[in-house]
Amino acid sequence: MNSPIHNKINTVFVHVSDLKNSVEWYTQLLGQTYDSEKIEDPVYTIQLSEYTGLTLDAGPAGMIKNDCSTEHPLFNFHTDDIEKSFAYVKKLGYSIETEIVSYKDFSFFTISDPDQHIIMICTG
Repeated sequence: MNSPIHNKINTVFVHVSDLKNSVEWYTQLLGQTYDSEKIEDPVYTIQLSEYTGLTLDAGPAGMIKNDCSTEHPLFNFHTDDIEKSFAYVKKLGYSIETEIVSYKDFSFFTISDPDQHIIMICTG
């Protein structure tokens, strides 16, 4: 059966408590720039690749988001150089949750964002 749903992820939503702080955190992690004048509640989307965006969602004004953080990664960002990426994140002073874990075909480490969401940095 043909599905009307496309075989691609359009955007990943990350629920945040402080939109401006989260925009700064994620854009710095990804080496991107942003215009602080263009950050308007409740959402800000960072373009990641040809199709996928990362939408930081602070919700409507006055709404308090329930903490939905987990000890498991929400998603991963790819890297070709795990050691260089680890050193970069460490230099930024970001919260590193795990050291580099290496397997035969891939390596990863995890960090947490300002809302304690676990993000994996991964070679595979």
